[in-house]
Amino acid sequence: MKTAPIVISGSIAIDRIMSFAGRYTDHIRPEKLESLSISIFLKELHDSHGGVGANIAYTLALLGEEPFLLGSAGKDARLYLEELAHHGVNITHVFESELPTASFNVITDSDENQVGGFYPGAMFDSKTLSFEPWKAQKPIAVVSPHDPVAMKRQVAECREWGLSLCYDVGQQVSNLDAADIAEGVDAAEILILNDYEMTALAAKIGRGIEAIKAAVPIVVTTLGKDGSVVEGASVPEPIRVGIAKPDQVADPTGAGDAFRAGFLYGRGQGWGLRECAQLGATCAAYAIEHTGTQSHTFTPAQIAARYEANFHQPLPSALTIT
Repeated sequence: MKTAPIVISGSIAIDRIMSFAGRYTDHIRPEKLESLSISIFLKELHDSHGGVGANIAYTLALLGEEPFLLGSAGKDARLYLEELAHHGVNITHVFESELPTASFNVITDSDENQVGGFYPGAMFDSKTLSFEPWKAQKPIAVVSPHDPVAMKRQVAECREWGLSLCYDVGQQVSNLDAADIAEGVDAAEILILNDYEMTALAAKIGRGIEAIKAAVPIVVTTLGKDGSVVEGASVPEPIRVGIAKPDQVADPTGAGDAFRAGFLYGRGQGWGLRECAQLGATCAAYAIEHTGTQSHTFTPAQIAARYEANFHQPLPSALTIT
């Protein structure tokens, strides 16, 4: 049974997703990194809706959750937000900025390596973004990548009000101050990031990875093709979970966000950590099969069947998708 609302604070973006058939390693000369200049022909280009916060909320809504999206977008995103609302995302706390909606441009090579550029725009118009409307409800408060100033403020709110914080610092690990990241780690009930981000985070705050895992109750590290591992101070033994096999690999962009949605859904339902990660992997498989971060969809029967086929057990409880 659902125990608390899930509030996702994060970016809302209009993405441009590109790919090319080659490999970055074939184009980049390591001895010339100080004067890098390369040009590649793209095989695909797609404009799509995105943003980490919106991506997580989208897949949560597909699962039957009613997530609150806390973010800022420009007037150019009105139709986008209406689509999110149609799928079941609560957008009543999204702030409409006079600035253009944030934009992420990414190029993926044949090895699934990515180089991206992010224009923040409305994302930095974040003064209104607070967890205060939910503090009495004790939500699962997700702080995902967006305005560093707002992320710092929201972490402080979680500490002050005793909220269950899922700290999803993501690629903002390179943009946040070390002290602010350390505060997020110290406040987190759940720390979730990929293996590269974990290494970068540990180096930036000057702590060992094992020390972080010994201090944070739940640490989820996604490992790409190798699945994920759940560890932490409240996890007696590492829980290793493989991937759910996709029917095809169209685009890895957004797979991590879909994983987070599945994990958070299970957490909100009171499932075990293994089952949370397994549902995350199942959601990620759907995302990988489609180009764009909000192009996938599924029925309750489809996701239940895929979960059972990959992990040889039924979902802990039925999805209540309307």
